[in-house]
Amino acid sequence: MKNKAALSLVLIALLLISYFMGFDLSKIQGNNLPKVGLEEKDVAREKADPGSKEADYSPTSTSGVIVFHDYFSLSYKEKYEQAEWVFYKLDTHAASGNFKRPYFISDPSVKTKSADYKNYKNSGYDKGHLCPAGDMKFSKEAYDDTFYTSNIAPQKSEFNGGIWNRLENKTRYWAEKYNGIYVVTGGVLKDNLKTIGNEKVAVPEFFYKILFSEQNGKYKMIAFLMPNEMSAKPLYEYVVSVDEIEKLTGIDFFPVLPDAIEKELEKSADYKSWSF
Repeated sequence: MKNKAALSLVLIALLLISYFMGFDLSKIQGNNLPKVGLEEKDVAREKADPGSKEADYSPTSTSGVIVFHDYFSLSYKEKYEQAEWVFYKLDTHAASGNFKRPYFISDPSVKTKSADYKNYKNSGYDKGHLCPAGDMKFSKEAYDDTFYTSNIAPQKSEFNGGIWNRLENKTRYWAEKYNGIYVVTGGVLKDNLKTIGNEKVAVPEFFYKILFSEQNGKYKMIAFLMPNEMSAKPLYEYVVSVDEIEKLTGIDFFPVLPDAIEKELEKSADYKSWSF
């Protein structure tokens, strides 16, 4: 009888230990995950991929290295130490929070490591956002993610704070006006570009931004190609066809659109349907 009682107590103790160990283990796993490690990257991929238009409309990658964050994705090119494109949907609620700017850090989701921000020190170039922090003010996590160095490229200060900033503000205006738009942006990466820093971060001579609107089954698209320099010209003077940017970059933008629609939208440089 005593043996049975003792055995029962041992079994109960084992069950209790198993229960509490399992409980503690799950808490430890949840708290110690890296901010954007493999597990979280997979979660971000699930948010962006299954059946979503964000995933459907994303461009092709010439490097095959696509990184998914919760609210934007990018195609990283190690050769140039930056993304060839960053893609996201800009909704009407983007500009809302007021967050403290974090430090720039390398992107842990880029296996080869994105360039260190120190490459920009004393280079004469700004750390220019591709996906602007101002487009991700709806949450602190989204805002902070824009400070990964995978999301920046060397820009002249007068360009970054000038016409490029004007285009970013106009993009937010269009997102409000057209109830959300899709954005893809990056520098034109090619051989023999000037580089900065020990990691030889390439300095694009041109930057592009392509915007796509879908409302009630109606589509429209506009593309901008701008030299990395100061300009006081109106934005519409930099409107080009998407086809032109595809020729420069080798990227296929919005490849899942029906061929007839894609061809019609991408050959046009008409900006009259966009409110300037």
